Amino acid sequence: MNKTNTAFEASEVIASPDSSVAEQQKSWKDYLVLAKQGIVTSNLITAFAGVYLAAIYTSTGLGAHLGSMFFALIGAALVMAGGCTLNNYIDRDIDHIMERTKDRPTVTGRFSANHVLLVGLIQSAAGIGFLALTTATAAVIGLIGLFIYVVLYTMWTKRTTTLNTIVGSFSGAVPPLIGWAAIDGSLHTYAWVLFFIMFFWQPPHFLALAMKRVEEYRAAGIPMLPVVAGFEVTKRQMVVYVIALLPVSLMLYPFGLVYTIVAAVLGLGWVILGFAGFKMKDDIKWARLMFVYSLNYLTILFVLMVIVHI
Repeated sequence: MNKTNTAFEASEVIASPDSSVAEQQKSWKDYLVLAKQGIVTSNLITAFAGVYLAAIYTSTGLGAHLGSMFFALIGAALVMAGGCTLNNYIDRDIDHIMERTKDRPTVTGRFSANHVLLVGLIQSAAGIGFLALTTATAAVIGLIGLFIYVVLYTMWTKRTTTLNTIVGSFSGAVPPLIGWAAIDGSLHTYAWVLFFIMFFWQPPHFLALAMKRVEEYRAAGIPMLPVVAGFEVTKRQMVVYVIALLPVSLMLYPFGLVYTIVAAVLGLGWVILGFAGFKMKDDIKWARLMFVYSLNYLTILFVLMVIVHI
């Protein structure tokens, strides 16, 4: 579960009769940038895993829940897109400072601040509406995740405390919970295990990114842990979360021997890489390795959860 403008109007996109299709398409790419397409896509994998596993463990099968699956994935995508778009709106005063965010439409002037705010609110409301078409539980979880990300993380803790990463981890962990709740509102124990896998996965993932971008965060005045406490403290905390993640992932051992072995190997590999950071001289290189490993870990683990149940 980141971070001057000129008004953007449809008439400005089609500025003249000679405006090209490519220019119009670029505006749609800007909307995808606002919504942080990469984040939404990766989290939809975990949301789908929640939907699929819930359908399996309610003994009804996915075929009986195709409508709920559709509404759940569309709703989750819109809620996440809305949260990310609102994040762009709130962070428009600092995004120009950071290399990875300086090309966002709120910085370049492609969209006005009011336009971005309106888009974010519409996406969020539509997402909650779609989730409400599944179960009330899914809609409530989506709303809670949105509130944590936009208000508690972006508007408050991101700029005030190193605990911002932990706060953001609560919102980042809700996609599989939303998926499961869309099918089974009572939330099986497995749903909460998926939540905690996501929760413990996020600090080492985002702290690795914070290490890579430490000077940008410092310039923007964002108190990420590497900025405030340095790399050594950050590395120790990252390793603690990776170690905690291993037994949590193995709580899904009823998923079968293949899942258990792969989860154990992936987890131990990440722990070993984490401890290697205390000996490597190049902290930024290590942070890059941790970041890439985290992405592969999450994708492989959640895709495997689905595959072993086919």
